[in-house]
Amino acid sequence: MNHETTEIHVGMADLKVARAPVILTSLGLGSCVGVILYYAREKIGGLAHIMLPDIESVKNKSNRAKFANTAIPDLLEKMENLGADRRLVRAKIMGGAHMFGFAKTNKVFNIGARNVEKVQEVLKELRLRLVAEDVGGNYGRSLYFYLETGEVRVRTIAHGEKTL
Repeated sequence: MNHETTEIHVGMADLKVARAPVILTSLGLGSCVGVILYYAREKIGGLAHIMLPDIESVKNKSNRAKFANTAIPDLLEKMENLGADRRLVRAKIMGGAHMFGFAKTNKVFNIGARNVEKVQEVLKELRLRLVAEDVGGNYGRSLYFYLETGEVRVRTIAHGEKTL
């Protein structure tokens, strides 16, 4: 059977869940972190483009997809609603770059590192196994998540392309 592959873009502070044969994409992650969850048995995947670590640190809590501590549980719940078994869901993360030179020495300004740290903490709390990551550095990334295979292609301008 020949399936047409659909590409679904996930913008900043957004999340999407789908089934193969879809490609979930997120372009231009800098200090943001792309969190990918995948349930291989049913080829169900989710992608969240996280901007900030913690919803508790802001007044406007209307967009839960923006924050690591709300986006990841929401993404997992949406996948479970499609039939994913959380015990078999695997995670991959990308992004969390240091986009501003002065930020390297001051963790308060290094939002990328704080995002990565919080994402890892939330994955651990939810008992989701982190199987691959491409984080840090001082460059942006675009990612392409192929739900048919579970592969993620990470593209950068100056640092080539890799598959996780």
